[in-house]
Amino acid sequence: MRILRILPLLLAALTLATSLAAQDIDAPKPSAKTGHITGTATDTNDGVVPGATVLLEGPALGEPRKAVSNDNGYFEFSNLDAGTYNVSIRAEGFATWTSAPVVVAPGQYVILTGSKLKISELRTTVSVVYSPEEVATEQVKAEEQQRVFGFIPNFYVVYDRHPEPMSTKLKFNLALKTSFDPVTVVGAAGLAAIDQAGDTPNYRQGWKGYGERYGATAADGVSNIMIGGAILPSLLHQDPRYYYQGTGSNKSRALHALVSPFVCHGDSGRLQPNYSSLGGDLASSALSNAYYPPSNRGAGLVFENVALSTSERMLSTLVQEFLLHKLTPKLNK
Repeated sequence: MRILRILPLLLAALTLATSLAAQDIDAPKPSAKTGHITGTATDTNDGVVPGATVLLEGPALGEPRKAVSNDNGYFEFSNLDAGTYNVSIRAEGFATWTSAPVVVAPGQYVILTGSKLKISELRTTVSVVYSPEEVATEQVKAEEQQRVFGFIPNFYVVYDRHPEPMSTKLKFNLALKTSFDPVTVVGAAGLAAIDQAGDTPNYRQGWKGYGERYGATAADGVSNIMIGGAILPSLLHQDPRYYYQGTGSNKSRALHALVSPFVCHGDSGRLQPNYSSLGGDLASSALSNAYYPPSNRGAGLVFENVALSTSERMLSTLVQEFLLHKLTPKLNK
C-alpha cells in the first residue's frame, strides 16, 4: 500500500525532471560567432561627447538599434550577426557623423575609430525686404541736412538720379520743415524790412506797418510752399523737388534748370507739366488778395506776382544747378 501511495509522487518527480531537462536542451545558448561593435564619440579636438545618440543600421538587423554614449563617450553594440553595418552619431551642437560601411565577421570584435563630430554650421537666413517708403524717408532725411554755407536750407533739391517717390506725409513734412525753419523765419523778417524801406506793399510805415509787411511776407512764403510743395504735389502725384543734373554740357544743364519750373517728375518717374509749381504760385498770389492793401489787389497784380515768382524760380534753379551744390558742405564731405 505504501508503494502505491509513493508511486504517483515518483512519477510526478520523474515528469518534472524530464521537463526541466528538455527546457535546458531547447534553451538558446549565446553563440560564440556573434560580433561586437564598440567605439567612442569624440569631437575634432579629441574631447569625448557624452549623451550622443548612436544609430546602428544594416541588412542583418530587423530594426535599427540605438545606443547612447556614456560619460566617457563610450558605446557598444553586441550579439551582432555577421554582415555589413553603418553607424551614425548625432549630438546636440554637432553635425551628424556617419561611418563608412563596417564589415563584421563571425565572432569579430570591431573597434570603431575616427568618430569625430564637427561643430554644426550655424545657418542664418536674412530676409531683405525692400521698402520704397523707408528708402524715400531716408532720402528726405538726407535732403533735410543740405544747407548752403552750412545754415541756409537747401531741402528742395535731390541729387539722386533715381529717387524713390515721396509719400504725401513726406511732402507735407518737408514743406512744414522748410516753412518754419529758423532761417526761413529770419529771412521773412529781412524781406519785410526791405519792403518797409521800399514802401511796398502799400501798408503804413512804423512798427505796425512793418508787422503787416512781415505777416504778408510770411503768409506768401508759407502758402506758396504748402500749396506748391505739398498740397498740389500730393493731389497730382508730382515731385516738388528740383532734380540736379550735374553732368553734360553747360547748355544742357542750363536748359534743364530753366525748364524745371514748367516740367517736373511725377511720382511714376515720368516727366509731366509742372502744375504743382505753377499752381502754387497762382494760388499763393490769389490768396494775397485777402490780406494785401486794396491798392495792391486785383487780377493784374495776381498774374504779375505769378510771373515774378516763376522768374525767380527759374533763376534759383540756375543757381541751384551751377553753384549751390558747391556751397553745401554736407555734399562735399
